[in-house]
Amino acid sequence: MAAEEKIARKLGPTARVGLAAANGVPEGRLVSFGIAGSLRGDLPVGTVIDATRVVDESGATLWEGGPLGVPGARDGTILGASRIVDDPADRARLRNVTGADAVDMESGALARSGRLAGCIRAISDTPDLRLGGIAQGAKPTGEADLVGLLRGFAREPRVTVRAARNAMRALRALERVD
Repeated sequence: MAAEEKIARKLGPTARVGLAAANGVPEGRLVSFGIAGSLRGDLPVGTVIDATRVVDESGATLWEGGPLGVPGARDGTILGASRIVDDPADRARLRNVTGADAVDMESGALARSGRLAGCIRAISDTPDLRLGGIAQGAKPTGEADLVGLLRGFAREPRVTVRAARNAMRALRALERVD
């Protein structure tokens, strides 16, 4: 997403890969950086995970390595999903199958490239704090989809507003990464 890319630029060269790496995977060593959804009820919004493992939806390891050493971050496992996972029952199932702590849509594709050096993710939503209309607020390229966001807001206004606030908290947590 554009907001994640803007924050990452402060840390070094960046490339927006889009949702599930729809824009392709860039060359060179890569760090997956952005927001993620918690698969555990005890990982609150704003928690930063410095991943030591990335798994797929079957629990197979796609990448494993040491943490990058982000101060205040928690070690954890990221599930690289091919879709947005917002249903609480689906999150519980994926947690049980994979043992992952959080889910995103980019880390799996970057891990499969063989060039992943690390993964930094901030929690933006939890199993009991769904995304609502935010889930429709992004195009595959990582650009904002305002029409989708408005449609999602119309269906679930309170959930969407709360999710937007939580996404901002997660982005502020990423701003503190150095």
